[in-house]
Amino acid sequence: MSTKTIHLALPSASYDITIGRDLLRTLHPRLVKLTDGKPFRPFLITSPHIWKLWSEKVRASFPEAQSPTVIFHPAGEKHKRFAAVETLCEQLAQHGADRDSLLIAFGGGVIGDITGFLAAIYMRGIPFVQIPTTLLAQVDSSVGGKTGVNLAAGKNLVGSFNHPRAVLVDIDLLSTLPPTELRAGLQESVKAGIIASPELFRSLEKGVDKIQAGDPATLQKVIAASIRVKADVVSVDEKERPGGPRMTLNFGHTIGHAIEAATGYKKLLHGEAVGWGSICALHISLARKTITAEEFARMANLILAYGPLPCFKATADQLVKLTASDKKTRSGRRAYIIATGVGSTQVVFDVSDEELHAAASAMLADMRTSTVASTNQP
Repeated sequence: MSTKTIHLALPSASYDITIGRDLLRTLHPRLVKLTDGKPFRPFLITSPHIWKLWSEKVRASFPEAQSPTVIFHPAGEKHKRFAAVETLCEQLAQHGADRDSLLIAFGGGVIGDITGFLAAIYMRGIPFVQIPTTLLAQVDSSVGGKTGVNLAAGKNLVGSFNHPRAVLVDIDLLSTLPPTELRAGLQESVKAGIIASPELFRSLEKGVDKIQAGDPATLQKVIAASIRVKADVVSVDEKERPGGPRMTLNFGHTIGHAIEAATGYKKLLHGEAVGWGSICALHISLARKTITAEEFARMANLILAYGPLPCFKATADQLVKLTASDKKTRSGRRAYIIATGVGSTQVVFDVSDEELHAAASAMLADMRTSTVASTNQP
């Protein structure tokens, strides 16, 4: 299986996203190339669980004298907070990190987001590299430069755009991923197909069994196609201008984030919440007649095919209320992404609370049966 490279060129940064197998074996030489052979001190931010699985392979790629300093940070959304950033900054300072240091984010989306934010603010900015270890992080959060932390009021409300020097997507890292996390990551790929790629959507429809079994060659194709969708969108709208195409990447995320908040970030993985949020968005699209009943069923059933999505306790009232702090809100107007077909979406600013409540109620009804029908109406 050959390695694939996607180049992302932006006004503020330019970097490669490399997708292949056994990339950890050549990690140190790759970092040397990224720094043009100049001296650098590697600091690797990871979770104890990930380090236990992959430490030998990582260390084996470095000369003994240049082995990275490892700093641990627990995985999980509840640890993606300001207090954690301050703790990490103190640890970097205690270990003597300076402007010649290079941070390595080695973990899932939380590790990637918090390391990117740390790199943006420590000594007013030091370089970092993304090595995502979950499928969700590989196809989504590691690409595009969004970094940050959560507040009690909402998710990702504080952060910065800070692009890595490179993203290394090692397919082998998925071999130790629990099936639930693999399926959760695939929800972001389904989302990518819904918003911009009928070809990816068809591949996901045809390859359910192989993809869920973790076939490396099939996964590489899905990952590359998903990253290509995001790279194409980000390349024309780096910082998510109001109503711009980058906002479409948030399809399913308005209610998805509300579900995460309603359940205390403990019940569902991010991709699972996005799956339910996407079904909610499809209900709004169906009610507005921007998609047909057949298109609704096709898209919703593909989301469920990469389940099962776990049930959760929340009311439509709760979910609508929690969307008030959504970071896509502009001048008091809620931005919402609706589907206009398989592979196309649009951003609207006129979704009322009543519409959202009806769609959330319909999504909760779907959750109770875990099925949707072609005639399902909100």
